[in-house]
Amino acid sequence: MLLAVFLVGIALLMLLIIKFKVNPFLALIGVAVVMGLATGLPLNEIPTNIAAGFGSTMESIGIVIALGIILGQLLYETGGTEEIANLVLSKVGIKNSPLAMNITGLIVAIPVFFDAAFVILVSIAKQLSEKTGIHFARFVTALGVGLIVGHCLVIPTPGPLAVAGNVNAPIGPFIFYSLVVSIPACLVGGVLYSKLTVPKFFPESKNAVIRTQDDILKDMAMEAKDDSRPSGGLAIFLIFLPILLILAGTVVTTIVGSDNAAVNTFFAFIGDKNIALFIGVIVAMILLKKYLKRPMDDVLSEAAGQAGMVFLITGAGGSFGQIINASGIGDYLVGVMGDLNMPLILLAFLLSQILRAAQGSATVALVTTSSIVAPTIAAVGASPVLVGLAVCCGSVGLSLPNDSGFWVINRFSGFSFSDTMKIWTVGGLIAGITGFITVLVLSLFSGVLPGLY
Repeated sequence: MLLAVFLVGIALLMLLIIKFKVNPFLALIGVAVVMGLATGLPLNEIPTNIAAGFGSTMESIGIVIALGIILGQLLYETGGTEEIANLVLSKVGIKNSPLAMNITGLIVAIPVFFDAAFVILVSIAKQLSEKTGIHFARFVTALGVGLIVGHCLVIPTPGPLAVAGNVNAPIGPFIFYSLVVSIPACLVGGVLYSKLTVPKFFPESKNAVIRTQDDILKDMAMEAKDDSRPSGGLAIFLIFLPILLILAGTVVTTIVGSDNAAVNTFFAFIGDKNIALFIGVIVAMILLKKYLKRPMDDVLSEAAGQAGMVFLITGAGGSFGQIINASGIGDYLVGVMGDLNMPLILLAFLLSQILRAAQGSATVALVTTSSIVAPTIAAVGASPVLVGLAVCCGSVGLSLPNDSGFWVINRFSGFSFSDTMKIWTVGGLIAGITGFITVLVLSLFSGVLPGLY
């Protein structure tokens, strides 16, 4: 019954948004209420869980979204994102620009949470699309998949770090093999998948005129004479400033530990994602003010207007996920999967994948699944590194509307609901499966590869 309610709820949500064009915020709240009733939640707990899910999502990423939009708006208004695009194209060329976006996503996701990183970097993807003539969907897929793979697989991101701890895997080998698994996952799910499918999903891309490198270089030469815009180097610095602050907070607090409380506290403070982005926005406001063509207040007001509907839809996604969790659907699926007799690596992957789809959060799927399979690893003589990586791969794909990240991709890319499913949900699923296949290949050589046991 719980499984049926979950599947019908997802189908109803898609029907309302795609077929009947209901606003996603209203559809998410409405279907959450219906699912709460259908699963037998007490009437007084349904609105409580909806409010709790909305609030916890906003607590996690609300400030990040607001500050990310402001930073992106400042860079856009001053021409900073265009200068970054020029710089990237001059270094990697048109052909490799989606790959560059993919690798950037993988690297940036290590210190920065997925939602914040996408909000910060999507403006660069838009400029690269405009500069090259390559469809925007290719850059969004490349960026999004790179980010989610880094978020779910590479330490010191909290999710995979928790997995390594739960399964008692050695950190050094876990990091090394996570990178081995991440690279093909990114390339297949983010770059190759988008290259093969964007012409089908977006027929207008077939008629797009891909610009030549010479034309772009000529434009850059002309624009270089324009000192009314910040340099590409300055714009990149402003984007990576909060990223570097977050990374510094992670690294320093890890190294110092409890030996120096004052240093630990200071770097934990500036490394907090909200504080780091706030510092980045303040620095950007100071350094970019002279490049603005209109008053700063007008720019900030426009950014606030853009944030409104993003807040509503992202928060409603959290409400939807909270109702699913409160109904017991996730616990039911855990119980069913735990009773199946299958190889532990496969069980770890499937359980993580199902939990990711059922409750939305990749981090929750990582922590929960690794806690469930950890006691069995020693009993069956499995490799803790390989089992842990299988858990991580399972959490990559099947981002559904109960995932706040789905709505961040949807709103900031400007794609329809169905297009978001095609390029983001399916792209992530392919990346996760590719990563798991790589784990299976590694398991064939586990007797000779160092660090796996």
